[in-house]
Amino acid sequence: MRKFLVDRGMLTVPPEIGHYTVRAIPGYLAAISGFGEMDFFLGPTGVRYLRNPSPELGYFDTATAEDQRPIMVHEGVPGHFFQMTLSRMHQDPIRRHYYDSGPNEGIGFYAEEMMLQAGLFDDRPRVREIIYSFMRLRAMRVEVDVKLALGRFTIPQAADYLERYVPMDPQSSLGEAASFARGAGQAITCQIGKTQIMRLLADAKLKQGDAFQLRAFHDYLWKNGNVPLALQRWEYLGLDDDWQTVQKHRAGNP
Repeated sequence: MRKFLVDRGMLTVPPEIGHYTVRAIPGYLAAISGFGEMDFFLGPTGVRYLRNPSPELGYFDTATAEDQRPIMVHEGVPGHFFQMTLSRMHQDPIRRHYYDSGPNEGIGFYAEEMMLQAGLFDDRPRVREIIYSFMRLRAMRVEVDVKLALGRFTIPQAADYLERYVPMDPQSSLGEAASFARGAGQAITCQIGKTQIMRLLADAKLKQGDAFQLRAFHDYLWKNGNVPLALQRWEYLGLDDDWQTVQKHRAGNP
């Protein structure tokens, strides 16, 4: 994965950043493994713990058992583990520790399509289906999140909706619905963050023209991935249009 990013000129990979691996879940964690995904991002290396393959695996574990790369792209390299580790090396101490789910989740989701378009999954057509399924899930999370917050979905209704239309297994869909109910707005951040990144990318290319370099753009985005994309847009392109929109809404002006 790291070699692919460097060879394609997509992203700088500092050698001091550790690797992200997928490992069998150890016994001391197995007892709590039914409560969602099992990731560790805060050490010198990152880990995704995978339950033993079986017909009863949940949505994400089934995808990872088929091919590790889709979940590694989002959660590991170049996704969350890599971005958060890189951001913790920022020269600004505030940006090392600040966290905004919008750019963080947006980068993870953006990374999936970035690697798909770059050809990482060209050798596995069925694995591309996993990426498309992930895309569908992130889009449907927006509707579920909003309807839960407005009281138009109960948790069981939201779970049934995800189970039917993603589709995903009952335990995974219920876990997703319960998580969104207790953290309103978080499920939207994947889709909104990725949309903001795509807009920033397009505007950077338009503004910089022949001087635009994809690797330089991604290096800036990943390094500053802990702070809001409206601020990144202002810093990187000198465009404060998103920031002005935020200020108007705070002032009560539509």
